[in-house]
Order: sequence, then C-alpha cells, then structure tokens
Amino acid sequence: MSKCLITGCGGFIGSYLAEYLLQKDIDVYGVVHHGAKNLDHLKEKITLISCDIQDKDSVKAIVAEVKPDIIFHLAAESQVEPLNQNFEKTFSINTLGTLHLLEAVRQAGITPVIGLAGSSAEYGPSHQDEVHIDETHGFRPSSLYAVSKAAADMLGYFYWKAYHLPIIRVRLFNITGPGRIGDACSDFTRGIVESERECKNKLEVGNLEAVRDFTDVRDGVKALWRLIERATPGEAYNLCSGRGYSIKQILDMAISLSSHKIKGSPRQRKLRFIDDPVYIGDNSKLRKLGWEPQIPLEKTLADMLEYWRRQI
Repeated sequence: MSKCLITGCGGFIGSYLAEYLLQKDIDVYGVVHHGAKNLDHLKEKITLISCDIQDKDSVKAIVAEVKPDIIFHLAAESQVEPLNQNFEKTFSINTLGTLHLLEAVRQAGITPVIGLAGSSAEYGPSHQDEVHIDETHGFRPSSLYAVSKAAADMLGYFYWKAYHLPIIRVRLFNITGPGRIGDACSDFTRGIVESERECKNKLEVGNLEAVRDFTDVRDGVKALWRLIERATPGEAYNLCSGRGYSIKQILDMAISLSSHKIKGSPRQRKLRFIDDPVYIGDNSKLRKLGWEPQIPLEKTLADMLEYWRRQI
C-alpha cells in the first residue's frame, strides 16, 4: 500500500483529498496544525500528525519516519488581504515551510512524487489581451501572499532541477465547494441561508464585476491525483475549470437556487484592497492528462446551500 503525506490535511482541500485517497486504498498521513475538525469523520482511517510547518526539525523528523511515496504539500497561510496580513508569518509558512519540507525529503534520501500546491495569484493581474492564463504566463504578483507562493513555486523548480526530486507544481485557481469558507461562493450561499432563516431580503456584496474561474473541490482532488499519476516532474500545471464567471453571475445563480426573494446590496466595506478584474485559467495542459471538470457551478452552489442549511 502506498503511503501519502498531506501537509495542511485539516484544511478545506486537504480533508477532501484525504477522503478521496482512502477510496484509492492509499495509506494517508495527515499533517495538521490548528486542529482537524474537517477530519472528524476520518480520524479512525488516517494517521494524524500534529506539526507546525515552520518547525524544520519536526518536519524533518516526520518525513524521515513516514518515508512517504507521495506528498501533497497544501499547508499555507492563505490570507491575501494586505491590510490584515502578517508579512513575516506569510513568508515563514508559505516559503520557508516549503523549503523545510523539500530539504527534509532531500536529507531523507527518498524520492516521493511531490504535488506542490501553488496559486494562480502568482501570475498577478492579466492584461486585456490575456483571456486565458496558461503556464507560460510570467509572474506579476500583486500581493505579499502571491510573492510568497511564487517563491515557493521556484523552490519546487530548483529542487527538481538541482536534486532531481519528482516535483509537480500545481497552480490552483479558485477551488470551492461545500465546507469552503471565505470566497464569493461561500459568502453568497451562507448569506442566502441566513436570509432565509431571518426573513431578510438584502445581501451585502462587494465588487460584482470581477471575473473568476471556479473549480469544485471534488473535481479538484481528482485533478491532484491525476497529476501525481501522469504529470511530468519539473513541470507546472494550472488546476482550473477554464471558464470564467462574473461575481454577479455567481450571485444571481445562487439566488435563483433559493425560493427566498433576495437582492444584492453593494457595500464599500465589502470591497477588497486588491481585486484583479479578470482571472481565468487555461487548463489545456491538465486536460491532456485525461482530466476535465465534471461538476457544473450550479451544482456546486446548490450543494453549498444545502451545506449551510445543515450548519446554520
């Protein structure tokens, strides 16, 4: 049985990935830091390890003990708002944490296939003539978070080039689904359910003109596994749907799925400090490996509404 180490296993994507890998008869070792509520239903099926990715000695010890065949590095500080961001913590987790993991693998003398989770934020704002962003797009990071992820991406390339570690760099666009917190899909569906409960007819919203590329997390974890199976080490791959929706389209779609009458109410305080207008990825490279998204956004939103109805 193959052994897989997942850093950030207690997070949104990590918990879905752990559940998916169990279906593949993979022995899952989940590294968690701030608890693992998302993994309560899996605690008897996976091995949970408490570790701060910033602690290089602990990371080294875990890698040496587990000797995984596969690693998914998902642990990250994902706060992207500059006004609320702890700059040093972001770099420590996202960049140095990646260095700690890769160096631990090198020192252990093992060669697991490593899926290194990056971000579409590395690319930065797209120009008007750049409709779909592919992997050859240069880095123009517009936030400290994006800078930290771009640096981690380059560390992955370096450790492949210099030490021949089989590293696959995955640049994730917006991944959403039931259980997600803090993105437009989650905020809208939660707000709609709260409005249903409280009989309100207005939902506070921010910028509705921005265009984003969303992939359902259940499709996303299948893509991550397909990359481990078939991707070329050293290469970068976009994980995205390849389709853009304006935030207004998403809001209207979510509202249409509720029987409650509600309208969006723009509020200045909901606007983000940095909000690039259009972010759509090109997933051609990933599709060539035999993956394509199966779950339409409408289905994702419907499932998220049901999730919040159970939670609230």
